[in-house]
Amino acid sequence: MAFTPHTDNDIVQMLKVIGANSIDDLFKEIPAEVRNKKDLKLEAPLSESEVLRELQRLANRNATPETHRSFLGGGTYNHFIPAVVDFLTSRSEFATAYTPYQSEISQGTLQAIFEFQTLICQITGMEAANASMYDGASACAEAALMAARLTRRKKILTSRALHPEYRETLATYCRFLEMELIDLSFNKNGETSLEDLQAHLDDQTAGVILGYPNFFGVIENIAPLAPLVHDQGAKLVVAVQEAASLGLIKAPGALGADIVIGEGQSFGIPPAFGGPHAGFFAVRQKDVRSIPGRLVGETVDQEGKRGYVLTLSTREQHIRREKATSNICSNHGLCALRATVYLSLLGKDGLRTVAVQNHSKAEYAKQQISAVDGFTLPFSAPTFNEFVIEAKEPVEQVMARLESNGILGGIPLQTFYPEMENHFLVCVTEQNSREDIDILVQTLGTSRT
Repeated sequence: MAFTPHTDNDIVQMLKVIGANSIDDLFKEIPAEVRNKKDLKLEAPLSESEVLRELQRLANRNATPETHRSFLGGGTYNHFIPAVVDFLTSRSEFATAYTPYQSEISQGTLQAIFEFQTLICQITGMEAANASMYDGASACAEAALMAARLTRRKKILTSRALHPEYRETLATYCRFLEMELIDLSFNKNGETSLEDLQAHLDDQTAGVILGYPNFFGVIENIAPLAPLVHDQGAKLVVAVQEAASLGLIKAPGALGADIVIGEGQSFGIPPAFGGPHAGFFAVRQKDVRSIPGRLVGETVDQEGKRGYVLTLSTREQHIRREKATSNICSNHGLCALRATVYLSLLGKDGLRTVAVQNHSKAEYAKQQISAVDGFTLPFSAPTFNEFVIEAKEPVEQVMARLESNGILGGIPLQTFYPEMENHFLVCVTEQNSREDIDILVQTLGTSRT
């Protein structure tokens, strides 16, 4: 056991204290027939440098935006991250993302969280935001529970065009809460069906959850839906899975949203094979006491100097469990910090520049791909940086052909939508050059077998 610091004498002493004769005695409760009695077939020991080379060899087998031309999106996006984001967030002052209970020694962390909340309010058009969530999916589920608390109702309407994994997470949260979850269909434009919404919306509805943009990249027309939802006393929840879009499209708060949740991964957080991410959660001031998690507030000390404190923590660590709004007890604090640094660096104009590049490049790709024989655009509504393509040939063949040419071409949609056979989702960000897009289009147009 050379990989542990315990000597033979240490082991003997520990066994004596607990009353065991040997290490094997610790495993006697495991039935003999299921124990492995053979030596493990391990290769010869390697030096540190050899191990690092082997791990690098294995890592190189992964298909990433660094090794392939990537057009993957669907909730995790490949955006440029300025070097200063890594530099600042790796400073020792931010070595821990733990809850800053002691404000007198946590002013830097508390201020960073306060700035995160402020930035989220600015981009969403809302009045208050919490100190982040785990990710967009958990934030979406918490929003549904908040809507139920505020209205004292149990019925939640969710668009089928909302991210499928958000809907799955919502179903998991509500599984034993006697909540009624109803999916609203989407129309031929890829938007949530107004007719279906009107058919299911009534005075028993707690909330309506829509994607903005939705999973297909379609920018939902929220403004005319908000009055319908409010007339029934329900809450309109807007879920933003691609936060970079908020640099270009109108803020959900200006369109009548009551709760805005989303995924902040686009703000300085690498794709990292799907996580960790940083969810955000913003509300109207009148509903702030029902928000999950915690809030940081700005105040002054007895000398009149500015200071930051945990203003509102309606979580079960701080108050009686039956009074808590959520069992969320932590968050991805370091990811929220990265988002804060990223947004502070870009500012309003920089975020818009990034968003315009995403939209413009995606529109170019959309036009070029739809001009290729055998590929069409099934939806006509405006999109941000993602769009759906329908192929005449099996999607598996399309993806295999692209990957063999060093291209990660998109996400097959039949996994999430059985009726969408031979449809796939393409994402284009500022990281995709015109050459990347042209090569994608050229490869799609090559002879098909």
